[in-house]
Amino acid sequence: WYIDSLAKIGYLFPKAHAVAYVMMAFRIAWFKVHRPLAFYAAYFSIRAKAFDEAYMCRGMDVCQKKMREIVAKDKEATAVEQDMLTTLEVCYEFYLRGFTFRNVDIYRSEAVRFQPDGEDALIPPFTAIPGLGETAAQSIVEQRVGREFISIEEFSDACPKVSKTHIEQLKTAGAFDDLP
Repeated sequence: WYIDSLAKIGYLFPKAHAVAYVMMAFRIAWFKVHRPLAFYAAYFSIRAKAFDEAYMCRGMDVCQKKMREIVAKDKEATAVEQDMLTTLEVCYEFYLRGFTFRNVDIYRSEAVRFQPDGEDALIPPFTAIPGLGETAAQSIVEQRVGREFISIEEFSDACPKVSKTHIEQLKTAGAFDDLP
C-alpha cells in the first residue's frame, strides 16, 4: 500500500517544489522593484561570496575596470574571480540604478551585514575589507560600544585581532575619517 501510494503521489512533490521556487522568485522581484536598497543589502550580505571593498565601493568606473580585467582572462580566471565577476555585475547594476556605497565606518558599519543609509546608499560591513575576517570584525563591533576613539593607535590597542595590514586597509577605505 505504501509503495503504491508513493507511486500515485510521487509527481506532486516536484510540482510543489517548483511552485515554491516561483513564489520565492516573485518575492525577490517585488523587493528588487519596490525596496531596492533592502534587496541589495540582503544580496550583498548573504549571496555575494567575493565582495571586495577595493573594487566595488569605489564607484562605477573602478567596478567596470575590474569586470573587464576578469572577462579578458576568460577561461584563465580563478573561481574567486568568477564569483567576484558575478558580484561586480550586481554592483554595476546597483550603481546604474543611482545608488552608492558609503565608506566603511568604524562607528556605523556592522561586522558582516550591509546597512541601508538614507534613501540611496549602503554602508559596507567590516568583512568587505579583503582579508578582514569575521572574528576581527566582531572584535571591532564589540570594542566600539560606548566609546569614542581619539586616535588610530587607540583603536589598534582596543582591537588586538585587527592587524596593522587591516588598519592600513581601513585607512585606505576611509573608515577612520579624521582620526589622527
